[in-house]
Amino acid sequence: MSIEFKVNHPVAVDAFIELLRDSTLGERRPIDDRACIQGMLSNSNLIVSAWQRSRLVGVARSITDFHFACYLSDLAVHVDYQRSGIGIRLQALTLEQLGPRCKIILIAAPAAATYYGPLGYRHNACCWVLDPMLSSVSRLKVAKN
Repeated sequence: MSIEFKVNHPVAVDAFIELLRDSTLGERRPIDDRACIQGMLSNSNLIVSAWQRSRLVGVARSITDFHFACYLSDLAVHVDYQRSGIGIRLQALTLEQLGPRCKIILIAAPAAATYYGPLGYRHNACCWVLDPMLSSVSRLKVAKN
């Protein structure tokens, strides 16, 4: 199996949607909203991808300042390629793009909750998520003096 890894190589919306479906990450992503998926790709500033010929088989999609924090938003590997080291390589290549003090931050999918600890990630229970679709607070407002 010959896999080529690329940094910030263009990823087509359809290829990304197909990978999300085929990695099971699509269960938690808006794969029926092409505009949202396009925005996710267009506004990421670090995408490391894995290809077998012209087929996208893995991706690590991040938003980062490259110096202090890197939010690894999507780590997806096609189910047929999982447990082959692609996910670890995607993370290693992501880390190589970052400055020496930059940490990777992510929210693990439930099925991957035990994956990250053995790789050296430290669990942090202080994550908060505000979902505008479910929240009674539609917008955060700054209090006036």
